[in-house]
Amino acid sequence: MLREIVNYQKELDKTIAEILSSGEKRTLLLHACCGPCSSYVLEYLVKYFEITVLYYNPNIYPPEEYQRRLFELKDLYAKFPPALEGNVKVIEDSYNQEDFYKAVGTREQPELAVEPEKGERCRRCYEFRIRRAFNYAAQNKFDYFCTTLSISPFKDSDKINKIGKELSQLQNASYSKTPIWLYSDFKKKNGFKRSLEISKEYDLYRQDYCGCIYSQNNMIR
Repeated sequence: MLREIVNYQKELDKTIAEILSSGEKRTLLLHACCGPCSSYVLEYLVKYFEITVLYYNPNIYPPEEYQRRLFELKDLYAKFPPALEGNVKVIEDSYNQEDFYKAVGTREQPELAVEPEKGERCRRCYEFRIRRAFNYAAQNKFDYFCTTLSISPFKDSDKINKIGKELSQLQNASYSKTPIWLYSDFKKKNGFKRSLEISKEYDLYRQDYCGCIYSQNNMIR
C-alpha cells in the first residue's frame, strides 16, 4: 500500500489563513520539548495564537538534564521578544520517569531500547506526550493543541501529525470542548535553520541527544 503523502505545512497555512480572515486569535496549547526547538515555533505562531506552553517531558534523562532544559526554556522566554509580546505562559507538568518507561514498553520489549530514532519506541514517546497535551488542552478548553517536536530533522512529522489527528477525533463526554490538532512540520520554511540562528543569538544550550537514556546511549555508540 502506498503511503499517503500529506503536506502538513500547507495544512498549517490553511489554518492560519482562516484565523487571519476571522480577525481573531485562537488559543493554542503548545507542548515544548526544549527552549531551542520552541524558539522558532513561538516566533512563527505568536502572531496568530494566544500560546500557553506545556513542558511535559518525563523521557528526559538524567533529572539534571531535565532541569537544565527547563531552565533554558524559561530563561529564553524571559528575554525573547515573541514570548514577551505574546505573553506566553509556561506550565511545568509532572516529571516521573517511570511513566515514560511504561509508555514506551522497553522493559517488555528490550529490542526497542536499541532502535535508532524514528522507530516504534519514538512513536510511543510522541503519543505519550502529545496525549498529555491533548488532555490538558481539552480540560482547559483550548481551541488548538500542538507540539514543537516536528522541527527536528530526527523526528517523524507524519507519525506526529497522525497521532494528533487521531486524538482530536476522540469523543469524550467529560470534555465540553475538544481541541483541534494544529498540523505542522516546523522544519519546513527553514524552521530548523532559524532555530539554530536564534540559539546562537541567545547563546542557548543545545543538547546533543534527544532526551531519553536510549537516545543518549545510541549517541555514545
